[in-house]
Amino acid sequence: MKKLIEGIVEFRTKVQKDYREAFGRLAVGQSPDTLFIACSDSRVVPNTFASTNPGDLFVVRNVGNLIPPCGSNGVSSSDKSEAAAIEFSVLTLSISDIVVCGHSECGAMRALVNNRNKVTAPNLKSWLRHGDAGLKQLQAGTTLDSSLSEHNQLSQLNVLVQIEHIKSYPEVKKRIEEGTLSIHAWWFDIAHADVYAYEEEQNKFVLIDQAEAERLITRLHT
Repeated sequence: MKKLIEGIVEFRTKVQKDYREAFGRLAVGQSPDTLFIACSDSRVVPNTFASTNPGDLFVVRNVGNLIPPCGSNGVSSSDKSEAAAIEFSVLTLSISDIVVCGHSECGAMRALVNNRNKVTAPNLKSWLRHGDAGLKQLQAGTTLDSSLSEHNQLSQLNVLVQIEHIKSYPEVKKRIEEGTLSIHAWWFDIAHADVYAYEEEQNKFVLIDQAEAERLITRLHT
């Protein structure tokens, strides 16, 4: 907490003036083009590894980067916070892209692999059920990279599962069908600070280096 408070003072005295004009513009409204869904893990900082500025991303972070699926009535099957963020970003902000970003060494994925029924915190144990579908795939032998540890394999599978959950929302489905919304699966390797993108044709996460970045950017315009 001491570092946090001192950081605010440092920002105010050394950094704030460089951002003043930008924040002045943002004060009248926001227009991010991407909804970024990530884990609450303190080691995962989207604005750092994606080099983004204030106003670029509409961010949702929670334990395990999980999204409760939508029910047949168009309402989230669980906690409404994530559903509200999806609706707001799609309907009000008119974002054009959604990124779901998992990461290595995720505590939520470890808990699922080790049996979430052993989790003593009742709310956490209940919340983690939104990762059960990925765990079932892993237990059935599905993997995207067998060289990874079990919980990291699950972390990658979980990203794809959460994308399917997002697609269950009527507003998202409609925008996808119209061709005005795309969903992307990313995975952050903490140990190497590398970001990977899922390539469906290869059925694996591919390092976003210069070549992959060019492929991804080209695809945005097709």
